[in-house]
Amino acid sequence: MIYNLSCASLVSAIYLALVMKSMLRKLLSPAVLLSLKNTLKSLDELIFPYFSKSRFLSSFYYCFLSNQFRREHQAVLQGRLQYQSSLNDIKASSVLLRRNTHRLEKGLIMQPRRSVFAEVYINETVECFAKCLAGAEFCIEELKWAQDVLSQFFSVTGSTEVLDKARERFDALTLKCFEKNKASLPYQYQQRVTSTVTQQELHDLFKQRRSVRWYQEKNVENYMLEQAIDMASQAPSACNRQPFEFYTVTDMNKAAKVSSLAMGTAGFSDNIPAVIVVVGDLSAYPTERDRHIIYIDASLASMQLMLSLDTMGLSSCPLNWPDLDVPERKMSKLLNLPTYKRPIMLIAVGYAQSDGLIPYSSKKTSQTLRKEVNL
Repeated sequence: MIYNLSCASLVSAIYLALVMKSMLRKLLSPAVLLSLKNTLKSLDELIFPYFSKSRFLSSFYYCFLSNQFRREHQAVLQGRLQYQSSLNDIKASSVLLRRNTHRLEKGLIMQPRRSVFAEVYINETVECFAKCLAGAEFCIEELKWAQDVLSQFFSVTGSTEVLDKARERFDALTLKCFEKNKASLPYQYQQRVTSTVTQQELHDLFKQRRSVRWYQEKNVENYMLEQAIDMASQAPSACNRQPFEFYTVTDMNKAAKVSSLAMGTAGFSDNIPAVIVVVGDLSAYPTERDRHIIYIDASLASMQLMLSLDTMGLSSCPLNWPDLDVPERKMSKLLNLPTYKRPIMLIAVGYAQSDGLIPYSSKKTSQTLRKEVNL
């Protein structure tokens, strides 16, 4: 009978069910709710191929027939709003200053370097620097970095109306508060910090780090988490914005409560001594196009974090965090997160039980993962 319904009737049925979902949960028994859920799933599987045929139909589907992206829609808009607010209400760090300083760095290292560049954003960079310089809470290291890069930029670029105006404004800021620190400037590859770790040793570390789910009943020291986070902060980040934060919970009872919100932790969340909630900050971006960078940058840093923990004798396990409304609401309430900050993953941390079992988890090989491109 279901499959004889017209597409319009199916759409109407799904829309009505979505509107009445909260009411139905209160009125119907679990068995009836499960039956209704299965019916809706069948309806959805019947019609979504039709809506996948064009961008317009896909947008209609996700605007009116599915609420799966609504939280992201609001989070992105709230992030844009917060970004605009942050341009004037500057605290300890500035996304705009970090981004533009890094853009200047990239211009300074170009081969060959142009005598004139950054005219489009240099004025806003200098004005932002002035606001940060006046802020009592602003990070000194970030100011020193921006000052050194700006000084270098103006010393090597040519003369144009835009650059001369910005240069004059910069010179008027009385930059004697900080001594010039060459360590903050671009440097040659051969001058970088070098490591004696061999490829085999690094490979062994990768093999050593496993997802551990069984831990000793032993507290995780805060200073060790701080050290690991400092090491993780060296991970690459788009325009050096680092749009993520690590919320740490080291109380065993509270760690178990937080961990239980993630899917797939049933049966072992009670023995997790510490947990880190990796949170992405959408206020780092003025437009929607960058909304996924929080996941990329946070994942790069999280992998370095877990490897760092392993070198310190601590084990970890990344906990899956699917985009589900109810768990997100609970986590946001628990951590007091604004709408524009989104949980990305959880990381369980602790001292592993030496006899605790871990999955073998066969990995894909380079033959499977590598796809050679012939252009």
